[in-house]
Amino acid sequence: MNELTEGRPGQRLLMMGNQAIARGALEAGVSVAAGYPGTPSSEIIENLAGVAAAAGIYVEWSVNEKVAAEVAAAASFAGLRSLCVMKQNGVNVASDFLLHLAGGGTRGGMVLVPCDDPGALSSINEGESRHFARLLEIPLLEPGDFQEAKDMIKWAFELSEQIGNLVMVRSVTRLSHASGNVELGPMPDFRPKARFRHTGFILDPRQGAVSSAPVAYKHDLQQQKLEKAQDAFENALFNTYTGPENPELLVITASACNLYCREAIEILGLSDRAGLLKLATTWPLPNNLVGRYLEKTGRVLIVEEVIPFLEENIKILAAELALEIGAKTIHAKRDKTLPSVGEMHPDHVIAALAKIFDLSYEAVSADYTEKAGLCVLAGAPGRDLTFCPGCPHRASYWILHNVLALDNREGFVCGDIGCYSLGMRETGYFSLKTMHAMGSGTGLASGFGKLGPFGMDQSIVAVSGDSTFFHAVMPALVNAVHYNADITLVVFDNSGTAMTGFQPHPGLETDAMGQSAPAVDIEAVCRALGAQTTVCDPFEMDQTRDILLEKVSGKNGVQVVIMRRACALSPARRGRPEYEMYLDPQICIGENCGCNKLCTRVFKCPGLNWDDQNRCARIDEVICAGCGVCASVCPAGAITRKKRT
Repeated sequence: MNELTEGRPGQRLLMMGNQAIARGALEAGVSVAAGYPGTPSSEIIENLAGVAAAAGIYVEWSVNEKVAAEVAAAASFAGLRSLCVMKQNGVNVASDFLLHLAGGGTRGGMVLVPCDDPGALSSINEGESRHFARLLEIPLLEPGDFQEAKDMIKWAFELSEQIGNLVMVRSVTRLSHASGNVELGPMPDFRPKARFRHTGFILDPRQGAVSSAPVAYKHDLQQQKLEKAQDAFENALFNTYTGPENPELLVITASACNLYCREAIEILGLSDRAGLLKLATTWPLPNNLVGRYLEKTGRVLIVEEVIPFLEENIKILAAELALEIGAKTIHAKRDKTLPSVGEMHPDHVIAALAKIFDLSYEAVSADYTEKAGLCVLAGAPGRDLTFCPGCPHRASYWILHNVLALDNREGFVCGDIGCYSLGMRETGYFSLKTMHAMGSGTGLASGFGKLGPFGMDQSIVAVSGDSTFFHAVMPALVNAVHYNADITLVVFDNSGTAMTGFQPHPGLETDAMGQSAPAVDIEAVCRALGAQTTVCDPFEMDQTRDILLEKVSGKNGVQVVIMRRACALSPARRGRPEYEMYLDPQICIGENCGCNKLCTRVFKCPGLNWDDQNRCARIDEVICAGCGVCASVCPAGAITRKKRT
């Protein structure tokens, strides 16, 4: 049974936050869902894609977040309810269109769900999406537990249709990826029919053309919609207060921080002294509601992730109401009571409360960390973050590193987001020298490639994943070709969006719902754009090295090398080693001469370990993926491979 579609109303189930969000969308009668993979958001679309046929909905992994927003908006314009999902960085990608969409409005309910990553647990930044709600001038909702993660989605659709505009529901990692009990509601028993009505008067929001123009009229209307949402927020059932009538301290919080605050207050036994105002409607603030609770106390603690968005808005409100409610002492991030980086957790809140109430509290004994450090598995090798056994990226970076050394011009590699971001670390031989947004590696390389007249003679390489190629590399590649930049683009084509769970992309022959789809050939696209293009296999190391060295050494405009090899963990290859691997300890010279443990000291595949007792390398048969690459790396020929039949 799939509980997303077959769970009974009133049934209580343990659900991941993202699963609860998906169920909420189904209960709301969503028809179209679109997104781009990005942790911690990916499971929302994954769950909806898995039940698309049963639920009668359309689900897609769009080429990027901007297109996902456009696909979802089209459904809204046709009168359907639609969901758009992305991680925090994706809102930036989609913001160009979202600014227009918020200005022009929606028809069928449309909900934007960005999932932020406080602490950057699976990102290279912890930028947050809340500021986009203020920039776009749209309502912002933040569920505070798993039940709300489901219920609030349905309410967001209703609010969207009530005001005729986009509504943002923000999640965070500890809500999206944790699990809790959720009581299911009823599923709709109807399927709406799509119809885009466009023949009415241009200013008719339901029958006319859709546009953010004329700006003066539409912007004023947009702000009226926001005021309408603010009125609805004043009585929203998702805003809750627990605690004494007149607390010594009012704690105001939102999102997953609600759980941390509840735990901290309980642990310190402050339930009769501290009140907790949990806000679900965080932009615009329900001014009357917040003002009433501010009036009841003289001190306030604001707990949020990551930067002081809620704090600043509450302080503005407190200043506006100062003559009515009196001056307040507000503790939060700006006075350093709470940190302004990283994710929040109960210990942070406990420390803040203990300081404010002058309490002494020790979470763990002083020697806990020291004792914990002793609890190490005996014999487990210490490792930095590393590529998986059999990962083609390790072979690709090995080749890149050696080619740039052979080229001997202090060449460098520009990259961006993906598994291959680890190219900045030891596992990628420190090859990657720039890492920013998706597609930025190629864009930066394009810029570097035009600096020849200023004396730059270094070889310039950009790397990209196959999913990233479609997401954001193509425009940068067009730019590089048009301006004849001297660069080499290496596409690490591992046949899927590996970092976030092997979601399909336009280069594959399947879509998000598992149906057949025409694949877009990366090689053909590059050739059509005017780039000289070669396809090779990074596991054929000598041949690929020679090809790449030729490309890097010349100054012939844009060269593209597609290193194509499926990820070792992909559904196509998982559990199917290509080779049986053998290591002859009699041949392995290890630390005695020559290579000085090259395979375990430098190449460092997790499937290879150094055997201190026998003073030679050994193959870990449990971990080894049977890719065969280490046989090409060993200079002594101690490692051999045999093709599996």
